Amino acid sequence: MAEFRVCPDSGFYFHKSAESLMKVNAVVGIVALLVAGLLALGVVLTRWQEVHWLPADTFYMVLTAHGINALIFWIIFFEMAVLHFASSTLLRCRIATPKWAWAGFFLMLIGAVMNNVAVFSGASSVMMTSYVPMQAEPHFYLGIILFAVGALIQVFVFFGTLVVAQQEKTYDGSVPLVTFGAITAAIIAVFTIASGAIILIPTFLWSIGYVSHIDAEMYRVIWWGLGHSSQQINVAAHISIWYLVAGVLFGARPMSEKVSRFAFLLYIFFLQLASAHHILVDPGISTEWKIFNTSYAMYLAVLASMIHGLTIPGAIEVAQRGKGYTKGLFEWLRKAPWGNPVWSGVAISVVTFGFIGGITGVVMGTEQINLIIHNTIYVPAHFHATVVTGTTLTFMAITYLLIPVLFRRQLFLPWVAKMQPYVFGGGMTILILFMLGAGTMGVSRRHWDMDFAGAAMAFEYPAIAYTLMAVGAIGGVLGVVGGGMFLAVAVGSLLFGKKLEPSAGILESFAGKPLAASVYNIDKPEVLAMAPKLKEEHHKGFEAPGTFILAMLLLVTFVVYYFINWKYLASVWPLG
Repeated sequence: MAEFRVCPDSGFYFHKSAESLMKVNAVVGIVALLVAGLLALGVVLTRWQEVHWLPADTFYMVLTAHGINALIFWIIFFEMAVLHFASSTLLRCRIATPKWAWAGFFLMLIGAVMNNVAVFSGASSVMMTSYVPMQAEPHFYLGIILFAVGALIQVFVFFGTLVVAQQEKTYDGSVPLVTFGAITAAIIAVFTIASGAIILIPTFLWSIGYVSHIDAEMYRVIWWGLGHSSQQINVAAHISIWYLVAGVLFGARPMSEKVSRFAFLLYIFFLQLASAHHILVDPGISTEWKIFNTSYAMYLAVLASMIHGLTIPGAIEVAQRGKGYTKGLFEWLRKAPWGNPVWSGVAISVVTFGFIGGITGVVMGTEQINLIIHNTIYVPAHFHATVVTGTTLTFMAITYLLIPVLFRRQLFLPWVAKMQPYVFGGGMTILILFMLGAGTMGVSRRHWDMDFAGAAMAFEYPAIAYTLMAVGAIGGVLGVVGGGMFLAVAVGSLLFGKKLEPSAGILESFAGKPLAASVYNIDKPEVLAMAPKLKEEHHKGFEAPGTFILAMLLLVTFVVYYFINWKYLASVWPLG
């Protein structure tokens, strides 16, 4: 026990080596987010045609650095912290081979720095996809390779920690559901990193002259095994955090652990390939592969997300109704702790990921509709819904929990923390919705200048497309402000946050009193008195009727939006 620290409020066991690794991975990830956020401002203010801030060469350099820091470095560093937490802390065991874990971390750090140096030198503005025949500096590719190897080492340490826990019998029965979700993320990570190695090592050799040619078609197919599958690591990781927050804040238990675990298994089997919409228009891909991945595989991957979308809010509703919030369909939701940024961040993430990211992903994964939105601004709108308001906002939300629990610091500027999820989530939602609209009008996803100034063949977008991009850019600026608010709270808490007392209440930093009193409301006599009655009434109808209505709303929204996109397709190729 001398190697462990027990959080007096949450009861979490922190192995000291694992605790240090969680801290450094999370902190470096937040630094990468800071870089990505500053660069995002340059991207949105350049795509806002009336501002058109950056010249072309600077824009593509900024876009490259923004994409890599936001989609790879920030998220995967943070996910390493999540893996160590989900294994060592939740299973109450020592971390396996901490020296190897540190070696992996330093490889990731060196790789991230090396890649950024290559990009900011101005000679590697090939964007995150780095499509050949565009060629970057050798240390651009080498940096990503080192980063990937370091991440793979930490993933294997995670697997080793699971073995340690099993052999030392630190838990009974199956691993917790949150850990099971982290295992899903780790398995997908192995596939993802392998795809990156298969294509980026030859590309690195090409950049230094040892390989004479890289086939562009082959590169795209294998690279998206890295590029898209890396986002599936995010999905498994942030959904695991949703389950964690539901348990910590509400005392909620999954409506069916077996069903939730089955949904995670569906991700392993289908998610990383089923959403390969980036190559659906490529002529080198067989028709059979496209049909399988845009039908059966995609449906099974979507089914997994729909299961989580039902079980997580459903579990929260059941827990809330058990505390006395039984008036109407949605009192349980109205009485949720909306002033707590851990909850508000996760709630906004669930809604935007499901309603916007999920629905647009299915639309993009339909081969026929993909033809009209492929390589338009619709594509980054979709992955901003999944990765930014989905994964990033979830990681921001859990950080507000980790600061008092892991770092034992009171939140700096708690009123800013309460507002931050709404500012960030609201701004990004505006950006996403208006980019989706512009994408349906054909606005390209990467072109520096909507006016095509100086081009031999000019093209004019409809006037409304400029308006949509302008409003979207305003939302993007608001999102950057929200990101700055998060960074101010996170960094300020570590530097200036008051050290918490040995037992201070898990979220005292902004609740002002222990969690049980501020969120669970178990100190209310009327709740305790109603408990027997609640148990009796609980099973008369649906266990979670409000969640059922929300699920039906999602289904109707999906059907209507899907029909609208088929209407767009019909207008592209009129018949009769």
